[in-house]
Amino acid sequence: MNRNESLYSLAHAGVVDLAIVGGGATGLGVALDAALRGYSVALLESHDFAGGTSSRSTKLLHGGVRYLAQGNVALVREALHERQSILAIAPHLAAPLSFVMPAYAWWKLPFYTIGLKLYDLLAGRAGLGATEWLSRRETAQALPGVQVRGLHGGVRYWDAQFDDARLALAIAHTARAAGANVLNHVKVANLQALEGQSDGAKWALDWQNQRGVEQGVLRAKCVVNAAGVWVDDVLAKVKGHVPTRRIVTPSQGVHLVVDRRFLAGKSALLVPKTTDGRVLFAVPWLGSLILGTTDTVREDAPREPLPLEQEVDFILREAAHVLADAPQRADVRSVWVGLRPLVSPSSQKATRSISREHTIVVSDQGLVTVTGGKWTTYRAMATDVMAQIESARLLPSKPVVQTDEHQLVGGGQPSGSDLTEAPGIHLFGDRAPVVSACVGSDKPLALGLTEAMVRYAVRSEFALTVEDVLARRWRALFLDARVALAIAPRVAEIITEETGQDADLLSFQKLCQQYVLNDRRV
Repeated sequence: MNRNESLYSLAHAGVVDLAIVGGGATGLGVALDAALRGYSVALLESHDFAGGTSSRSTKLLHGGVRYLAQGNVALVREALHERQSILAIAPHLAAPLSFVMPAYAWWKLPFYTIGLKLYDLLAGRAGLGATEWLSRRETAQALPGVQVRGLHGGVRYWDAQFDDARLALAIAHTARAAGANVLNHVKVANLQALEGQSDGAKWALDWQNQRGVEQGVLRAKCVVNAAGVWVDDVLAKVKGHVPTRRIVTPSQGVHLVVDRRFLAGKSALLVPKTTDGRVLFAVPWLGSLILGTTDTVREDAPREPLPLEQEVDFILREAAHVLADAPQRADVRSVWVGLRPLVSPSSQKATRSISREHTIVVSDQGLVTVTGGKWTTYRAMATDVMAQIESARLLPSKPVVQTDEHQLVGGGQPSGSDLTEAPGIHLFGDRAPVVSACVGSDKPLALGLTEAMVRYAVRSEFALTVEDVLARRWRALFLDARVALAIAPRVAEIITEETGQDADLLSFQKLCQQYVLNDRRV
């Protein structure tokens, strides 16, 4: 089904069982779960799939070592199980990754080891490798480029990493294959509760195609608000809704991308407690090195948040403590910011103390709002949402489908992807032959991207704009903003050839400037 057919289906849907607002990890996960159970589903995303938080994570599938330190054993155990599920259903987009904690005080070695052995114990059969105590020499070998002055040794443990935006696309593909109508660049303008409808409709959603002139009204028996940090904005669109307090407190996380020469190995570096108590990661990903992240509360939730100067300084300063060759501002190839949808507390707290667990709220009118959580537990969140919907009798109960065993599109043939290395055709999994069959497979652009991949993104991956392609179908913007800017004109030409429509090149060129650090002060 192409976009025009999807829009036609949306306009003539009659009454769907479930309408979902928001196309990030949570909304897409709900769409897949519901469609596999046999419900009719329509998902509407105002921008692009994973265009917000879900493409701006630290790229880690993890149980949460720091949550274990906080005593949240249940959350860690659930996340470790979910980590294993994602590795199984999307092996082309997720892979195990070893982490090393360097110790610059001798007493930290047994302290780290005891905690991480508990992490292994909680993982059980889902464990990816045993925790090891490393000597000074072994630590330096595992982390080429680590600061060896004062180093006593280290501890190695295992988690996993993934390509967040492409995993979201895989979920969207799989949901569509299961019968869900998933649409990006379609905005929900208003929501209205209905009463006394003979066809069972409880909600009416006014929608508008952001890349065309189409608009209409979608009628649904149940609505899930899965808009992430923007769930409160969706609630404000409900006619008659009077908000009492905001559900979400946005927390800003900044990431800097530099060359792998600063940490040349295949292991990630973790500093569990920096000078101000935060965590620092140095993660090899798609041929580059991600440094981050921060945790800064903010009152607003812009679509493209900017890093604060003190956040950039914090990351570079802390990296200089553990890397022999300290990255400078000029070494940063891309800087990007994600907003985490943390569940608001009843009183003001630092965001490190606000709950990372998800929250589901069912209004008196039957609107289901889900927020919080993290990428690793997207599938469990979806299962919980459907359980709440059925227990509240918003929809009739149907047999549960084990989504932790349902292969995502592209994952049928395990490719053994190494996500620490440069991106390539392997990221398409078993769809690689279809991609290579597109015109332009012999015409590379940059960072592993070919013209054929751009055509495939438009034809089969819901891409409509240059940003869709270079930010999420391929991670060029996140890896090197200047390179993304250089190849954007050719990508725009290909999109226009495929669609006959403007690819919004100027907007992307402007966006690239926000991802280039330079000497900008914010």
